[in-house]
Amino acid sequence: MNDTTASLSRKISSASDLQSVVRTMKAMAASSISQYERSVRALTDYSRTVELGLGVCFRDREPPADLPRNADMRSIGAVVFGSDQGLVGQFNDVVADHAIRCLADMPGVPKVWAVGERVHARLADAGLPVKGLFNVPNSVKAITPLIGHILVGYETRQEKVESDELYLFYNRPTAGAVYGAVDQRLLPLDKIWYRNLAERPWPTRNVPEVIGGGNATMQVLIREYLFVSLFRACAESLASENASRLAAMERADTNIDELLENLIASFHRLRQRGIDEELFDVISGFEALIAPDTRPDGQSSAMIDELSF
Repeated sequence: MNDTTASLSRKISSASDLQSVVRTMKAMAASSISQYERSVRALTDYSRTVELGLGVCFRDREPPADLPRNADMRSIGAVVFGSDQGLVGQFNDVVADHAIRCLADMPGVPKVWAVGERVHARLADAGLPVKGLFNVPNSVKAITPLIGHILVGYETRQEKVESDELYLFYNRPTAGAVYGAVDQRLLPLDKIWYRNLAERPWPTRNVPEVIGGGNATMQVLIREYLFVSLFRACAESLASENASRLAAMERADTNIDELLENLIASFHRLRQRGIDEELFDVISGFEALIAPDTRPDGQSSAMIDELSF
């Protein structure tokens, strides 16, 4: 179907409106990235304080026992962070594929909790037993309630002896690329990490003391360690999601620029062709109206040259 100047004008207007939406989404994604990155940096001091407290509690304790080797006796809990919305490229596929590969290599029965409808669907299609679905937070303030729901849900299942291990799978911003999928084992506590904290020197000359009972304090600090780790994973996942969306919107903006350039060029060519056709019709009509025997010699050619000019 041949385009007309009116149809091309409508296409140019629609493409321009779409480009405005894309550029607005680019600005929002860029703003969100810095917001989540700042929250991760702000969490660093609090995480260090929690680790120092755990180091004091671990000094007079033995490292945790090894996991049972029998695969039938082990159950694996996994939290996979994805997205609820689209326009994020391969964001959900990357983290889902990484989680599927890692869980397939682990001896035991995985029980997965998905953060985000799209990654939930991807994991379910792969045949993983997805036990729960959480909505992706839309701001830094919404991360804390989400982490609380995850911890409450995991602790409830842990009381029923449903999971021995807890892993996190999420995308983390990287320097060389937009993001990359990573995993982290939260529970049980790693022996090397346990010993490193116990051997970490105290930053002051004052001897630290555990107040309120060693076990109770240690349990509180472990829960804070889980909170910090989950918060960081969620914030980094959200930063990666917005970085992926920003990259997708930049590609879309470039494609729309090229489309607009082609549409405008086609519009001008079609408009010029219409002008030329109208001019030729005027010349042809003028020649038809003037009889050869009633005009002076050379008048017709001179007028035609004048109109053509």
